[in-house]
Amino acid sequence: MDSVFDQGPPAPCPAPFNMAAHVLSCAKNQPDKIALSVLGRDGAENWSYAQIEAAVRGIATGFLTLGLMPGDIVLLRLGNTPEFPLAYLGAITAGLLPVPSSSQLTEAEVARIIADLNPALILHQPGVPCPGHPARLDASALEPMHRLSPADFAMGDPDRPGYIVYTSGTSGQPRAVLHAHRAIWARQMMMRGWYGLTAEDRLLHAGAFNWTYTLGTGVMDPWTMGATALITAPGTAPADIPALLRQHEATIFAAAPGVYRQILKQHDTLDLPALRHALSAGEKLSPTLKTAWEDATGKPVYEAYGMSEISTFISASPDHPARDNALGQPQQGRRIAILGDHGPVPRGEQGVIAVHRGDPGLMLEYLGAPEDTAARFQGDWFLTGDQGIMAADDQVHYLGRADDMMNAGGYRVSPIEVEQALTTHPGITAVGCAEVEVKQDARVIAAFYTGPAPIPEADLAAFAATRLARYKQPRMYIYLPELPTGPNGKLLRRSLKSLVPDATHG
Repeated sequence: MDSVFDQGPPAPCPAPFNMAAHVLSCAKNQPDKIALSVLGRDGAENWSYAQIEAAVRGIATGFLTLGLMPGDIVLLRLGNTPEFPLAYLGAITAGLLPVPSSSQLTEAEVARIIADLNPALILHQPGVPCPGHPARLDASALEPMHRLSPADFAMGDPDRPGYIVYTSGTSGQPRAVLHAHRAIWARQMMMRGWYGLTAEDRLLHAGAFNWTYTLGTGVMDPWTMGATALITAPGTAPADIPALLRQHEATIFAAAPGVYRQILKQHDTLDLPALRHALSAGEKLSPTLKTAWEDATGKPVYEAYGMSEISTFISASPDHPARDNALGQPQQGRRIAILGDHGPVPRGEQGVIAVHRGDPGLMLEYLGAPEDTAARFQGDWFLTGDQGIMAADDQVHYLGRADDMMNAGGYRVSPIEVEQALTTHPGITAVGCAEVEVKQDARVIAAFYTGPAPIPEADLAAFAATRLARYKQPRMYIYLPELPTGPNGKLLRRSLKSLVPDATHG
């Protein structure tokens, strides 16, 4: 039997459609219910559904008053604040294309994004790196917009562009991923096939508003279902999260594996009576960490696999728990295959995890890069670049990245991008980067470099901090007499990991 999961397509997205209207569809019938609570040690900042909808539609009016036109691009350079999802949905309400971006990006990285997209508006919060630009608007302008008359939702073809996210690619530079409005419709498959989410749930996400994992799983999806989104306030330490889970009676907890690891460093057991289960995504959840969390809490954790181009599509769930250390199984309504050179491989054999091009959650394109877009498809299948095996019972086992992409705290990072930044250091002649395991369940980005002499690690760290977002910066620098290369002089990046024990640290 071939490694193909196809049990019928999902229900078609209705038309006309607007992503923001879909997310806020529950506001009309429950205006006074708490939609969002930002949780801190000193209490919670609460927003009702009526307040959220009024702010979103008021911001849309504000954008249109500024002269923005449907299809214009709005770059979000905001911190970990509720204004982030409000501005994001406000742009979509008005038919604009928001671009969420990490506040950790440096000015140089943001400058490249601006050059790529030529945004009509850049919303900037002081303290968040952003170069000067005529389109830059201080984020303080958003709050008065909340009280403007509500804009109508710009309805239209669900296949039209809706928003843009950035991801790192094997080319070494982040790529703009263009998604359609219909992408939010596809997330219904996640709610059934991963979350088990209902309107009565209180979902606490441990990430920042400006991370796409938080924006989707932590905010958009609870609002779509009429549930309550709980987001930890800026500066919340992982050790403080269990108390917030208890105090605010969270029923579902979502985080990246690193957060679970940090919590368990401080707590051997956790009493979380309201919690039904936890969710993990962003990077592979190790079996030992999964077991440790479940032993400490008595509650299961369900993992999901996805990417910026399609979000999550393989997952464990309350209805279908993972077996034998698998990721889980394709969500109902997905069409997933494991491909070899000539199409789907037999069940039990290794291949590339692929998604059918007809999936409503799949990206429209890499913006401005038609060749890169075409290269990711094999016939009707979008190639993820990651290896997996599909068992006879539909469970999918993840075998690692087919390329050399690294993972830092849930962010996919291209080694080429990091290498290109470090090679500008005057004391470095060549550099190669790889993800290495420094201890069980803990992995970091390591930079292996050559040059006239070893360079103090503090100097290299300071140099990287001016050119790379924090999550892209190496945590380990290793000086080598020469880098491993093949007969043609090409860097053997996968050989770098074996050099860690014998390397001399700079």
